[in-house]
Amino acid sequence: CPDPSSLKSANGTRICAQLYSEDSAYYEQCCAGDALVVMPEADVPYMPYSWAARASSLVVGTRCELQVWSQAGKRGSKKKFSA
Repeated sequence: CPDPSSLKSANGTRICAQLYSEDSAYYEQCCAGDALVVMPEADVPYMPYSWAARASSLVVGTRCELQVWSQAGKRGSKKKFSA
């Protein structure tokens, strides 16, 4: 997985989190497959349809926090992730 302090887009813009569609019990094989990028200050109450129940691993950048809910529309139980 990328180091949390190194999360940047191709043009150098800071990224707050990346979610990945594949993971593994072996660390070196985690953070694989498709990636969903979360930019700073993003407020997304619904996951993109193609990502429903797909996120398997994630990395949260330094000085960022990712908050997720168990149900769409920011309902249900919530959990916070940080670097």
